[in-house]
Amino acid sequence: TLFDTTGIDFNQRLLSRPALEKLNPHRGQMALLDWVVWHSADYTRGVALKHTRSDEFWVPGHFPGKPMFPGVLMVESGAQLAVYLYNARLPDPRVAAFTRIENAVFRAPVVPGDDMYLLCQEAKWTKRGFTCDVQGLVGDRIAFEARVQGVAI
Repeated sequence: TLFDTTGIDFNQRLLSRPALEKLNPHRGQMALLDWVVWHSADYTRGVALKHTRSDEFWVPGHFPGKPMFPGVLMVESGAQLAVYLYNARLPDPRVAAFTRIENAVFRAPVVPGDDMYLLCQEAKWTKRGFTCDVQGLVGDRIAFEARVQGVAI
């Protein structure tokens, strides 16, 4: 995994979707995180949960009869955790947009009913933006990993 998760209680629920809205600008179908599970005291690392459901907008078309959570939405989920960790350190939350996605690798499918735990670890942070490594875990499988960069707009 991206970092040592020993001692992290993955059943913990720190922030729900409504509480996340105070720091993350994502709304409606694009608010992909269900919970923040854990974060380090300095907000440089975090764990969140995305529960994939059969009623989500992508299910009928990606792919008919064999739905799989799109890779781009996996990366977006990780990036939303990165935005939370970024904004948690600022006096006023900002909208941060993607400027770069690097080294994205998709290793295992994520399907409706799966709980995908997202891990995020800061590589760089400034008041203008962030670079983070993100990873998605389903059970004992790594579903994806990538490096994401965002800048406040």
